[in-house]
Amino acid sequence: MFETLDASINPEGSMDLLSRAEVAKLKDTSRGGLYQLFRGCSLAVLNSGQDDALKMYDVYPDFDIRVLQRDRGIKLILQNAPAHAFVDGQIIKGLQEHLFSVLRDIIFINNKLGELALDLRESEGITNAVFEILRNAGMLVTGREPNLVVCWGGHAISRDEYDFSKEVGYQLGLRGLDIVTGCGPGVMKGSMKGATIAHAKQRYDQSRYIGISEPGIIAAEPPNAIVNHLVVMPDIEKRLEGFVRLGHGIVIFPGGVGTLEEILYILGVLSHSDNGDLPFPVFLVGPAGSRDYLTELDRFLAATLGEGIRNLYEIIIDDAHLIAAKMIRQMHKITRFRQRHRDAYYFNWRLTIPDIFQFPFEPTHPNMAALQLHSGLEGFQLAANLRCALSGLVAGNVKKNSRDAVARLGPFNIQGDADLVANLDRLLRYFISEGRMMLDGGRYTPCYTLSRS
Repeated sequence: MFETLDASINPEGSMDLLSRAEVAKLKDTSRGGLYQLFRGCSLAVLNSGQDDALKMYDVYPDFDIRVLQRDRGIKLILQNAPAHAFVDGQIIKGLQEHLFSVLRDIIFINNKLGELALDLRESEGITNAVFEILRNAGMLVTGREPNLVVCWGGHAISRDEYDFSKEVGYQLGLRGLDIVTGCGPGVMKGSMKGATIAHAKQRYDQSRYIGISEPGIIAAEPPNAIVNHLVVMPDIEKRLEGFVRLGHGIVIFPGGVGTLEEILYILGVLSHSDNGDLPFPVFLVGPAGSRDYLTELDRFLAATLGEGIRNLYEIIIDDAHLIAAKMIRQMHKITRFRQRHRDAYYFNWRLTIPDIFQFPFEPTHPNMAALQLHSGLEGFQLAANLRCALSGLVAGNVKKNSRDAVARLGPFNIQGDADLVANLDRLLRYFISEGRMMLDGGRYTPCYTLSRS
């Protein structure tokens, strides 16, 4: 039923020039402890565009990938690879590039990053690590004024929401803006697809469609084929920091718990007092049919984080032209601000990210139950803890290890103040009723329970 084939793949894009020492390390890696990580991410790349993302390990149990050493560099040997990744026996060019981007980032993160002696127990060390990963991947381009728009939103969306994301991407692209997403399907694909058409019309030949993923999420959201720059971060926290350090503004479309996690992250960061004068536009958007969604989301944010949180974002409904027009004006404002403060265009060093947003959160049953969700916390601290809770729900929905843990131990328990828990429960029930909690659109069985602490 699922056709496979064998192939040998030459380097393309990120790793076409390697030293003998680098080749030796890659050969060692293919036999070492990183193999399963590399295999899983590679299979996700080759499974791009398919509907069986969460089942791909069962569908292709015999898939294998090996690194072959040659004097001129490396070659990847694929066995039992998904046939849909090939055309007439030749791998699709974009997927070929993505395979070597995965290899580049896994090798850099697990081998070379350690040589820099960065202290990942400190905020500065974590930010420097994010910088080094992005620089190694070629994402930090000098000489360009701010033009990167981060587009967040769901994979489980309606046709109207998908079409609207394409129209927004199109309007952004007409104005010479590039797109950064989580690189998966749904909104992430739609916004990029719209921008490609606009860029073609404008004869814009420096298009960047950047996808930022991480190993735990890439299996559920394989990179879409439009992505021409793929980066695989080591964990969700560095992935989120990568978005806000690299991007200049954010457009957030309707989505589920993953989108809510991203919203809580950026609003929590921006609510820190150090970031009060920093221009960083955040638009919550959707077509006319998503008005109720945006209303529920806005109500939840104000009820949990306070009325003042509304000053950090703007809601725009059913007006793609207005979104793009406002974003390009904000880009000019950001350019002037960074010129005045002598800041880099390509990496937002000035943004303060409290370490509570940076330290990796492991969504185990004890860690989820121990989260402090109390209204007495500072706004950014409560946003950070809510972000961790939502990260756990994402893991319980789509990440294999967490799904297995929930199946074995039962749902995660999230505890907090009565009003806060009630507001979270209302929003999550709304997401479920809207079909926003499952990748495949099937019946959702909650991976969580909520209770008063």
